[in-house]
This record gives sequence, C-alpha cells and structure tokens, in this order.
Amino acid sequence: MNEVVLALAMIGVAGVGAQWLAWRWSLPAIVLLLVAGFLIGPATGVLSPTALFGDLLRPTVALGVAVILFEGGLSLNFQRIGGVEKAVWRLVLLGAFIAFLLGALNAHYIAELSWPSALVFAAILIVTGPTVIIPLLRQARLERRVSSLLRWEAILADPLGALLAVFMFEGYLVYHGDHGFWVLAIRAVAGLLIGGVGGWALGRGLIWLFVGGRVPEFLKVPLIFVSVMGAYALSDLVLEESGLLTVTVLGLVLGNSRLASLEELKRFKEAVTIILVSSVFIVLTASVQLGSLAEFGLEDLAFILVLLFVIRPISVWVGTIGAHLSWKERLLVGWIAPRGIVAVAVSGLFARSLVEHGAPDGERLAVLSFAVVVATVFAHGFSLGPFARWLGLSSHTGPGLLIVGASRFSVALATKLKTLDVPSLTVDRNWGKLRLSRNAGLTNHYGEVLSEEVENELPLENYSVLLAVTDNDDYNALVTTNFGPLMGRGEVYQFAPSEEQSEKEKFRRVVTLGGRPFLTPEHSYNDLETKIREGWFIKASELTDTYGWTEFQEALPETAIVLMLIDPTRKLRPLNGTKPAMPIAGSTILSLVPCEYAAEREKTS
Repeated sequence: MNEVVLALAMIGVAGVGAQWLAWRWSLPAIVLLLVAGFLIGPATGVLSPTALFGDLLRPTVALGVAVILFEGGLSLNFQRIGGVEKAVWRLVLLGAFIAFLLGALNAHYIAELSWPSALVFAAILIVTGPTVIIPLLRQARLERRVSSLLRWEAILADPLGALLAVFMFEGYLVYHGDHGFWVLAIRAVAGLLIGGVGGWALGRGLIWLFVGGRVPEFLKVPLIFVSVMGAYALSDLVLEESGLLTVTVLGLVLGNSRLASLEELKRFKEAVTIILVSSVFIVLTASVQLGSLAEFGLEDLAFILVLLFVIRPISVWVGTIGAHLSWKERLLVGWIAPRGIVAVAVSGLFARSLVEHGAPDGERLAVLSFAVVVATVFAHGFSLGPFARWLGLSSHTGPGLLIVGASRFSVALATKLKTLDVPSLTVDRNWGKLRLSRNAGLTNHYGEVLSEEVENELPLENYSVLLAVTDNDDYNALVTTNFGPLMGRGEVYQFAPSEEQSEKEKFRRVVTLGGRPFLTPEHSYNDLETKIREGWFIKASELTDTYGWTEFQEALPETAIVLMLIDPTRKLRPLNGTKPAMPIAGSTILSLVPCEYAAEREKTS
C-alpha cells in the first residue's frame, strides 16, 4: 500500500518537475520526461511500474491515453484549422497510407521482422502522437499554418494508426486460421461504427443535456470524464483500440460546439492532460528493461534512419501534392514526426499477442518502438525550433506584446518596439483610433479582442505579454481577466486604477478580476496621452557592465516614467513604478521622457 502511494507521488513529482525544468531551461519537455523516466526506472531501479502495478498498468495507461486524445480532439476547432484543411486530410489519409506501405517494407527487409510483425509495426508508426507534438509546438512558436497541420495530423492519426494495427493483427489471425474472414469484417465495421457514430452521438447527447440545463454546472466536468472513460471501454469491447477513435470524435464534437462552459472545461482538461502526459511518459519509460535495450542492433539503427530520412519525407511530399503548401512548409512537416505514448503502449500490447499466435519476433516491437520514440523525440525536439527559424516558418525571434487599445501612447510604444525588433500587435474595436497605428505602418487588427472570431483569426501564440491600455478601466480588467488563463496571470497588465477608485472598490471588487498593474495610479490613460501630445517620447536605454541600473537612474530626468524592461532573453516586463528585479547587463529599459530632452532622441533612440 505504502509502496504504491510512494510510487504514484514519485511519478507525479518527476513528471511535473520535468515539465517545470523544461520551461525554465527552454528545453523540449518531452526530452526531460524521457530522461526522468529512465533515471528513476532502468538506470537506478527505484521505480518498476510493471512489478508495482501488475495487470493494472496497461488499462491505467490506456485510460490516460484516452483522456489525452479526448482533450486533443476538444482543442481542434474547425474555424482554427488555418487554411490547411486539404493538406490535413491528404496527410492523414494518403500520406499515412504511403508511410504504412513503405514502413512495412522497411520493417521486413531492413529490421528483419516477419511480415505479420512488420505490418502491425508499420501501422503503429504512422501515429505521430499529440503527447509529443503539442508540448513541442507550445515551445517552438511556429507559424499558424504549419502548427495547425502538425497538431491536426497528430491527433487524427493517433486513433487511425491504432485501428490499422488492430486490422493488421486480426488479418494475421485470419491467415493463421484462428478465426474466419467474416468475423474480422463484422468486428471491423462494428468497431468503426461505434467509434465514429457512437462518439458523434454521445457528443450530441451531452450538448443536448448541457444546453437544456439538464445537468448542473458542478456535474458537467465529472459527467464528461465518466463519458470519456465509458465510451472508451464500451468501444474496446467490440474492437480493441476503437475506443481511441470514439473519444477523439467525442472531443471534436464538443470542441466545435458553442457551449457556454466550454472554455472552463478546456482549461481544466488542459491541466489534467499535462499531468497525464507527464505521468504516462514517466511510467512507460521506467517500464523499459535494460536487458531488452542490449538487443538493439545495427539493423534496428538502419531501420530508424530510413524511417526518419526516407519514409517520412516521401509520404509527406507525395501526400501533400496539390495541397497548396509551400516547399518550406512541406520540408518542415516532412522532417517533424515524433512518436509518443500511443506507439509505445500499442506496441507493448501487440508484442505479447504476436508471440502468443506464432510470431516470435513480435517481442522486438516493444524495444523498437521505444528506440523510435527516443530517436524522434531527441532529433525533432531539439531541431524543430532552429529548423523552423532557418526556413522562416517560426512566428518570430522573441516574445511579442499584444496591445489592447489604440492611442497616441500605444502607437509610440509599438513604434519603439519595432525599432528594437520586438513584435507587437495593436487591437482595437474603434476603426478611427486605429488610424494612427495604420499610418505608422504598425501591425494592427480591427475587432473586439474578446470575441471568438478575433481569437480564431489572430496568431495569439506569437505574443507572450498583454497590455490593456484603453481609456476604460473596467474593460481593461475584463480583457486581462479573459486572457489570464491563456497567457498566464503574470503576463497580463492594465493601467493601475486610481487611488480613489481603488479605495472605493476595495470591498466590492473580486480579487481575481483584472491583471497586474502597469505604472502607478497617477499615470493614467489621459496622463500619458497628454504627455505624448506635448512631445514626450519613448527612449530606449541599454544596460551594460559599466552602465547599470544606478547609472541609468542618475541619468534619467526626474519627471521621466520608466515603462518596461526587456531582458537579454527578449522577455518583456512592464513595470509598475518599482525597481525591476535584478536588471542585468544586456537588458533594455524603455522610459517616457519629457520633450525638453528631445535633443537626446537621435543619440539614444
């Protein structure tokens, strides 16, 4: 009992700890998860999931994968596909079929697997896996088209690859004489119907319950959780692994509905999925036996190299002919195809089954799949960002600023950021106010930033900090409250409310509303607009080893306003009148300087 509790705690701490270190060090999270799992598993023997959990290990992992795929389907909104619908379906259907055929030849002739094992393994490897690709996309910040294509392929190909592996295995059983062809045909049709139609029907049923107010708010998330697990289990009774298709379709149906509580559900599911992805990866890596890794040979290495450098590029280039992708987009997608949890989990299932039905080399599938996962995670995890930047498919070179509210001040700020190569986007629902931004040649968008349409149209992943600087404090609070869960509560800023307003609202305002304060209460919207009209300008000062924060303050005019710090990693930190934490050499400080110092503009700006 105590051992199981300790093991579960260790898995959770190792998984979330690896995610945090990856964020802290700007490394691919999936790489650190592999390292953590290997260290507490095969390397030290501290954790042995197989011995500890026994027969419960596989169904627990399977349910975790089901929830992960459901969350993936939930995040796929057809309005956000980014104009790559044709490419997605060609890649998932035609590209996957080409990858399957070439993969089977590769597994048989190069890895020297028997045909039954080769066909099953080739089907498994068309899965690219959202458990790997989504953390990579979160860090790489690709252009929206490429990001959408990789995300959709990963989530849609997962259940299809698992089902194809089942069909190959069942076909082998027919050939082996274990059951007849019609048994296979009936199970296949029933599995697909339950997976596709059943997932759609369940999704529509849940929408009907929620829209009609037939389920109280506090039971919605628990009901969806139970529905996901129940749908997965029932589908698997008919055809193994068809449950993955069911939960993916269920997620797609709910994700493309207009449920009022959908955003709350997505945020909760995202948190759960991060824990599940971390835990499942740790468990599967820790389950690998060192003895089995010793069997890895040169033919296995050759198999992986052909998979990476021949099969994936060919399947993508042929599969996306006529899909209106540029050669750069096809080149990047043709390289990036990391495998993850589903590949390892499904391989482990079929390895045992193939051996039991007369294919002794089936036991090699588990080792090969783990080797493929490690190779692709390291190769693609470390190369995605640099390769995308080299091709010009990365969103930008550093974190950007999303400015809500067009004004003289926001235009001056965006103009200065542009000279520093820091991307910014100004959004306003007033066409007239955006005129200054348009005339200055700045990136801007006309629309309501709180609307779903704007969220679908804007590449919000390009911007790491939000600054709400309209003339309406309540609207600023609403915007920062809405974007807090998306960008991080510590990355959304608004004008500090006046001291009089703060005193009045101290006992009335909900503390979770609004963002972090930008500047001090006396520097309001009207104050900054007046100063810009009077000729004040924004000055950029770079700190060096000999010109630090103290020297900067001594040189700064007494009435100047320090606005923002850009640290050496290009991270933006709007200020609130206090000294920034540890400003170091290489940082750039933006300040609003009085017009009488305009003579310094040419020297310092």
